Amino acid sequence: MSLSFLEPRNGRTTTDVIKFALWPFAVMTVLNRVLVRAVNGDITDDFNPVYKAALAFLNRQPVYTANFDSVDPHYLYPPGATMLLSPIAVIDPERSRWLFILASTIAIIAALYILLRIFGYGLNSVAAPALLLAAFASETVTNTLVFTNFNGFVLLGEIAFVYFLLKRKDLTAGVAIGLTIVVKPILVPLLIIPLMTKQWKVFVTAAAIPLVFTAIAWPLSVDPMDFVRRTVPYLLESRDYFNSAIVGNGRYYGLPEWMIFGLRGVLGVMVLVSLWILYRYCREDRLFFVATTSGLVLTAHWLLGSLGQMYYSMMLFPLLMTVVLKNSVLRNWPAWLAIYGFMSYDRWLSGRFYTAGRAFDYMRTTFGWSLLIIVIFGVLVGRYFAARSDGRLDRGIEPEWIGADSRRIDAEAATNGDRAAKTARATESY
Repeated sequence: MSLSFLEPRNGRTTTDVIKFALWPFAVMTVLNRVLVRAVNGDITDDFNPVYKAALAFLNRQPVYTANFDSVDPHYLYPPGATMLLSPIAVIDPERSRWLFILASTIAIIAALYILLRIFGYGLNSVAAPALLLAAFASETVTNTLVFTNFNGFVLLGEIAFVYFLLKRKDLTAGVAIGLTIVVKPILVPLLIIPLMTKQWKVFVTAAAIPLVFTAIAWPLSVDPMDFVRRTVPYLLESRDYFNSAIVGNGRYYGLPEWMIFGLRGVLGVMVLVSLWILYRYCREDRLFFVATTSGLVLTAHWLLGSLGQMYYSMMLFPLLMTVVLKNSVLRNWPAWLAIYGFMSYDRWLSGRFYTAGRAFDYMRTTFGWSLLIIVIFGVLVGRYFAARSDGRLDRGIEPEWIGADSRRIDAEAATNGDRAAKTARATESY
């Protein structure tokens, strides 16, 4: 038996060694999260209310009967989502939950693969195991599977939306985001991107899909108006528990309303300025623009809105993946301190330092999202003023050294041909 695969005669490159090290960690982490953590479950169970609602829908019974005075997970999806998810109640709850976990895992892995392809990487790259490991080691993917909620499918819809938007397949992009809106409107803020890029056809299917599902499901539901009368008002409230938005944590810790409003206002201005700079100077670089804008508007939506939960951060994967781009706003340590805040699975509850540990554990998502907005704002504004002082705003705001690298690569293209240039660009971007 040959063991040459363990030690080939020509040795290994550093990249090969890193890939061989990362793949076992990535695969075993996925298996642990799916077969152990997710199957074991947790005290928080997002699947049970959905299963009960689907069962009630199939048996022509009332769906919107939740007691909103409790802090248990409630069923909050509209009638169209109830109809779409109703097949999960065809079999018993335990097997249905296992199948849902499996389907959610497949959706997340498919989304990560598409994300790799969007940024020009394949399964043979070191980025593949690194992304898989980072995703499944994070709080957001882990708790999505453990709590067994719908967010894995929302991630797939988001990545598909970004992919088709970049390919200018606008109707298909609208279908991708429209299917997620049927269940939960968490991605609605992303529609600002086709608005800014004037891809109007996106709005046709993005609006049509939820309307069609609602029109079909409404007469099939026993109590659709209870969704409007009971559930919608609850959704519009800013609760002070399990809420990492500024208003949620602010009220939990008893901050005065003027301070909560002021914090939201200051960060809101930062978001608007950042969006203006991205639109005015960065939208021609479509990958950077779409991925960065998506992360910015979603973070602002959760942080400045009425409800933000830590595991929503999964939808920031396109923004995080921009770190491989030379003009990324994330190539600095404060950005990754922010990302640690809302991505890490660490717990900071301490028996020795109870008050401080509890506060840090409860606030780290809020701090992380806030710092991310501040970093994006700081990098973009810094680039803007640097470009203005150098008199090159008409050429954009990218740092001069990025432009120098591009000119060097273009010169190599003229000398050596397109293939050499593509190789150079791939090397520079990574």
